Amino acid sequence: MSEPVVTEGDLAEMVEQVWVSYLDPEGVSPLVVHGDMKQPSDVHSTVSITGNWHGHLVYASSRDAAKKAAAAFLAMEPDEVGQEDISDVLGELANIVGGNVKAMLPAGCFLSLPTVVLAPDTASYYPAAERISGLYGVWDGEPVSISMWQSVKQEASA
Repeated sequence: MSEPVVTEGDLAEMVEQVWVSYLDPEGVSPLVVHGDMKQPSDVHSTVSITGNWHGHLVYASSRDAAKKAAAAFLAMEPDEVGQEDISDVLGELANIVGGNVKAMLPAGCFLSLPTVVLAPDTASYYPAAERISGLYGVWDGEPVSISMWQSVKQEASA
């Protein structure tokens, strides 16, 4: 696998900007990165990148963290947040970070619409891709991760 075009440091910067802009503008509840790649997750949102680079950006978290993210993003109380709100916000978070990632990749890359799965981590599996970077942490005691996966098939066709 070749050297990642977007480093973990780049990804951390992008995620921090999203956190400060949308999820924790007051700075009272940051994402605390701990590096445990095997943390559980209940919900996932993914955007795929195709063209001159092939892969995925995956946002995953517990359902409670997803509900809190939706409440913060939509300026609602957590008990007002419905499943559709969670799905919309998770898709938008993947889309925002994925768009920033795409901007750092070679020209000629395209970003898909987000796919959101409100199910345990066994529902999201990328057999033709390998993880190249990621942030794994907790937000108010709940697991959250943002990871990048690169297609292993693109090298064969390059």
